[in-house]
Amino acid sequence: MRTKFIAVLALTGLLTLGGSAQANIPFFSDKDETPTLAPMLEEVTPAVVNISVKGSREVRQRIPDMFRFFFGPNGPREQVQERPFRGLGSGVIIDAENGYVVTNNHVIDGASEILVTLKDGEQYDAEVIGTDANSDIALLKIKNGKDLTEIEIGRSADLRVGDFVVAIGNPFGLGQTVTSGIVSALGRSGLGIEEIENFIQTDAAINSGNSGGALVTLDGKLVGINTAILGPNGGNIGIGFAIPSDMMEALVQQLIEFGEVRRGVLGVRGNDLTPDIAKALNLDANQGAFIAEVVPDSAAAEAGLQSGDVITAVNGEKIRSFADLSARVKTLGVGKPFDITVLRDGDKRTFEVTLSADETAVEAEQLHPALQGATLAPSDGGGITITELEEGSMAARYGLRKDDVIVAVNRKPVNSVSELRSALDSAEGVVALNIRRGNSSLYLVLRGG
Repeated sequence: MRTKFIAVLALTGLLTLGGSAQANIPFFSDKDETPTLAPMLEEVTPAVVNISVKGSREVRQRIPDMFRFFFGPNGPREQVQERPFRGLGSGVIIDAENGYVVTNNHVIDGASEILVTLKDGEQYDAEVIGTDANSDIALLKIKNGKDLTEIEIGRSADLRVGDFVVAIGNPFGLGQTVTSGIVSALGRSGLGIEEIENFIQTDAAINSGNSGGALVTLDGKLVGINTAILGPNGGNIGIGFAIPSDMMEALVQQLIEFGEVRRGVLGVRGNDLTPDIAKALNLDANQGAFIAEVVPDSAAAEAGLQSGDVITAVNGEKIRSFADLSARVKTLGVGKPFDITVLRDGDKRTFEVTLSADETAVEAEQLHPALQGATLAPSDGGGITITELEEGSMAARYGLRKDDVIVAVNRKPVNSVSELRSALDSAEGVVALNIRRGNSSLYLVLRGG
């Protein structure tokens, strides 16, 4: 029976993860040789923790027009209240010596108290080292932790569709729970879950409370941080998403070093490599990021990238789409060189690139009074993105929406905050913003500069 079971495992790929043999995985019980993952989980699960949080959040509620007369003609348009909240989630200890725990930003966002509970029931307070809302990653530090267990971080780049994985977390506050499945897809993006998306998709059951938990291979290596699901009413239907460990590790290194993620700008615009583009350029490839334009004086221009190049890999890791490229670039820090592999005229070439500093997001009111309530940041696809928008603000009343991209001011293209500031300063009287909203393009007119 044991020999037959090993043969089945080998045929299904269970003994092979990312192309390397895992013959040392203990699949059988010491007692009766029944199939089990228990020995691996006994090593790994102490590194997965439950997280409970307390805090308060600002809630804005618009005051109905019929009641505003009580406050006079210049009365407030909305009511602001602080409301307490509690939340539950999961986390993974990646550094036992320093007590570092990785979780999702949305698990601890706004929390004033964070309590970490280990598998054995020990509880410790934790503090926030740094967060990155765009990728939904947060790094915590356990205070005065003792006898902590860390998990070994694996290479998510080595994953293949069909590899078996195990999800560990705290669904619905039940306590530590383990589920299993396979890697259903890689490089998932365009879901609208986070600003930066390059997810591992899995059918391992992930539910509310699993956020921040571990996705591990059968040899007990962390390859993802469980983040989100698609399902009716928050229930599991076998479509879960995890942030790849390679992406998480690069972000965490910056959070440890700087307390924040310092993103750089590559300086290219383009789209996915399509069969039509590949045929037109006579390229032997069907996946990659096609460069339509290289921004002058950008990191890409300085490295020697050209329009017409197709980016196929970053640091040796395959690039499947332009969204994949964008996610990888936004994960890498400023000032650290990395390799980009491209196809040019049918030949494969590699260039060393060092990202130039990104301009930090700014409050748009600093640029124009009518933009009050909007927060802006450069977009990798060109233009300036509205990353945040206050409900009922001046910008909202002018018709702007979150995730709108300002591509031009009075028909003058803008691709950086400084260019936007210059265009607004030079505009006289009425300002016409050319907005890209999804697949649509429209103009909004601002007054009061």
